[in-house]
Amino acid sequence: MAAPKEMTIGAIYLDTQGYYAGVRQGIQDSAKAADVKVQLIETNAQGDISKESSFIDTLVARSVDAIILSAVSENGSSRTVRRASDAGIPVVCYNTCISPSGVDKYIAAYLVGDPLEFGKKLGNSAADYFIANNITAPKIAVINCEAFEVCVQRRKGFEEALKSRVPGMAIVANQEGTVLDKAISIGEKLIVSMPDLDAILGESGGATLGAVKAVRNQNKVGKIVVFGSDMTTEIAQELANNQVLKAVADISGKKMGNAVFAQTLSVINKTPPKEKVIQVPVDLYNKTEDGKQWLITHADGLP
Repeated sequence: MAAPKEMTIGAIYLDTQGYYAGVRQGIQDSAKAADVKVQLIETNAQGDISKESSFIDTLVARSVDAIILSAVSENGSSRTVRRASDAGIPVVCYNTCISPSGVDKYIAAYLVGDPLEFGKKLGNSAADYFIANNITAPKIAVINCEAFEVCVQRRKGFEEALKSRVPGMAIVANQEGTVLDKAISIGEKLIVSMPDLDAILGESGGATLGAVKAVRNQNKVGKIVVFGSDMTTEIAQELANNQVLKAVADISGKKMGNAVFAQTLSVINKTPPKEKVIQVPVDLYNKTEDGKQWLITHADGLP
């Protein structure tokens, strides 16, 4: 019986935040458990389009069997992805990808949690909170990651769900702050400039934790709450504490890694999905107990 073929797969992670560490673990675990021998060639693009482009060129030169990618830019990553596709190397996106037209032409599969549903879950949790506290016209600031379309859709889902139940709500500011340090700085400036702020929406993990820390730094605990995205150990601890952070929507990084690896094998084996865009589950955590339970089940700290 012939030995199974060895596969070489390139995997690119967008940044170093907890979510991508979880994705990496899921991919690595799946590769080890695969029926064939899999060599993973991995890198972290650190949100840098030139690093992403250079690494994909390296993977193309090595004639890898497939590339797993969370794209740095919808438009900026398209040319690089096309080079891989033109070389006959299938590209599987997860979480972020290139433009929809580019997905149709150059992407073998795109795994993503429905960002509108993601936002709606948070919007309904926010509505529950405001209604319970008799806040009929809440003022909400957003710390965003809207360089990516998924983040735009998260906000739209949040607004749609919240406005349908609390018509007086208003988004009074929306600024970019994906990286933690910047998110803290942006959050503090928003709080100082708008003393009557009721809540902050964090569209990413860094934005969420930054918002919580900004509220604490400005002594607004009990006055401003946060609704956030993407679980990490620190975020779970804040949810368990429940003073500032009231709800978190999340797509498990490990589960995403498992799913994207399985789909990549299917693509390599010439059994691509019927639908290119594949939805993965969105989880909602909105109780103190949810945060405590997450910490127990994710003792390694990986989401």
